[in-house]
Amino acid sequence: MFADEFNQPNGSQPDSKKWKRCLRNPSRWARWISDSKKVVFIKNGKLVCRAIPNKDLKTDTAAMLTGAIETMGMYEMKYGKVEVRMRTNVKSGNSPAVWIRNDPSRHKLYSEIDIVEAFGKKKETVHTIHSQYTVNTPKHKEKNMFRHQVDVTKWHVYGMAWTPREVVWTVDGKVVGRYSKSLDAQLLANGQWTFDQPMFLRLNQSVCNGSIAGVPNTKSTYVTEFDWIRVYQKKR
Repeated sequence: MFADEFNQPNGSQPDSKKWKRCLRNPSRWARWISDSKKVVFIKNGKLVCRAIPNKDLKTDTAAMLTGAIETMGMYEMKYGKVEVRMRTNVKSGNSPAVWIRNDPSRHKLYSEIDIVEAFGKKKETVHTIHSQYTVNTPKHKEKNMFRHQVDVTKWHVYGMAWTPREVVWTVDGKVVGRYSKSLDAQLLANGQWTFDQPMFLRLNQSVCNGSIAGVPNTKSTYVTEFDWIRVYQKKR
């Protein structure tokens, strides 16, 4: 239904018919987003997203410049499977992600599925789902986060299959997490399952603020590469 192999010429920008740059906002992952061509570009058939030191603090006070792209307003999916081939570095503060979420300007209830995230120096991936209920209830008892030991510096295929009843995550085809729609009417009324609305794709290289993945080295460069991303839906 959607695919990008990132096979454009070296130094070019991602296909503008499919992607646009994310905008900076106060959220941790987006606080230093930049539209610089130095943080998002194509190289050797890969999408490269970087976090780099900001060398011009007079015009921009961000300590680093980070790269992020999305399909909001251009492409959305409702149910289906996403697979992405990715690798990243392991450094304190590292925080890349592939995720889908709903458009807040059109949908009232929060909905986010993190297909894959990596944090800091850990050679593991994290796969998480955020509903209106988990956002509103910090001490919820939902098992909505799954960790998998894997060398994130190597190429791996990370997947997520989304149906009206459940979300299943995979790494190289192996199931690493599963989240199901509750049968509890009260939980559903509180927003436990808000995953029946279209969502758009995001790819980003961010850095943390010390709370999750360690303190980033703002003088260092962080790199995540995406070989390809593909979205599938079952034939009806």
